[in-house]
Amino acid sequence: MTENVHIHPVSGKADLKAFIHVPDAIYADDPNWIQPLEVERMDVLTDKNPFFKTGEAQYFIAYRGNTAVGRISAQIDQLALDLIDPKMGHIGFFECENNGKTAKALFNAAEEWLKSKGMTKARGPFSPSIKTECGLLVDGFDTPPMILMGHALPYYQKLFKVAGYKKAMDMYSYLLDITKEFDAKMMRFVAMGQRNKAIEIRDLDMKHYDRDMDIIFDIYNNAWVDNWGYLPLLDEEWHHIKKDMKPVMVGHRARICYYKGEPVSFMVSLPDVNDAIKDFGGKLFPFNIFKLLWRLKVKYPERGRVPLMGVKQHMQGTLVGACMIFMLIETIRKEFCARGGKVGELSWILEDNIVMNKILIDIGCVVYKTYRVFDKKL
Repeated sequence: MTENVHIHPVSGKADLKAFIHVPDAIYADDPNWIQPLEVERMDVLTDKNPFFKTGEAQYFIAYRGNTAVGRISAQIDQLALDLIDPKMGHIGFFECENNGKTAKALFNAAEEWLKSKGMTKARGPFSPSIKTECGLLVDGFDTPPMILMGHALPYYQKLFKVAGYKKAMDMYSYLLDITKEFDAKMMRFVAMGQRNKAIEIRDLDMKHYDRDMDIIFDIYNNAWVDNWGYLPLLDEEWHHIKKDMKPVMVGHRARICYYKGEPVSFMVSLPDVNDAIKDFGGKLFPFNIFKLLWRLKVKYPERGRVPLMGVKQHMQGTLVGACMIFMLIETIRKEFCARGGKVGELSWILEDNIVMNKILIDIGCVVYKTYRVFDKKL
């Protein structure tokens, strides 16, 4: 560990593959780390990702000799500059050995790049955006992450703090035992909603997949507008999300709720693909693709995650709005359970979202992971 670390800016496909595989050695002894699929990471890190229509990034790898010992990214998100702070850049994709000097060198490289772009603040980790993978895992290291969620080692938060980063916001991941029915109090809300003739819930119609997903898109951008760090999903981003979700989507995994004929709330759940790929070693081709299809289609997944959920603003804080949330969760819970599902994750929930945190606790959810976003003045 005596050899100096040097920081290498990523340039070209070979460097990008090296960047993707930096975590392999760092997590070699962590049984809860799941190696991402290389093909998926390439899509995220290159211009195939619609983030790069409005954003730009530079990736860095820390080397000790010829051995990669850390990585980081620096991003400029034009949408965030326009809507949140014109002087705040982002960092992301942080992975590092347990070495303060290595971490400092990585943070310095990212921060200098941001300053060269006129930024005076840094926020993150966003990988690469708050709309994709965000926050550093600071609690809940003893279980593997579900689909589209990050993992980290316990010492990472210390490296952030030593580098001068301070907490901006925590986000919770809740776990729900979906084999257990709601208690009588919660079921009264469900029954109340079921008696209300103005409320109608239906499955996503796979024959009209694009139409129904666009209805969800419209509700999402209305529902989340007042949340901390909110950035609207753009049309091209949504098209990309729809395309990525379709292979694992079936009608009962997403539901739309109508009130007086207007679509006002929704819930989207996904099977935990991470559980299906944990033995793939990051490789999907040539043969693991067939294993994945079998595991997702033949044997119903035991784990699932709710990455998207929302209620239009004019229904938030109302009794009807609360009933719809309980109804959505309960109907999807029952469908998953009947097919063999056992646990579900609902995430990310902002720590200041008092109403949603209370609802999830009331239905029996427990916080099992906490993710933190940090800020720093440059």
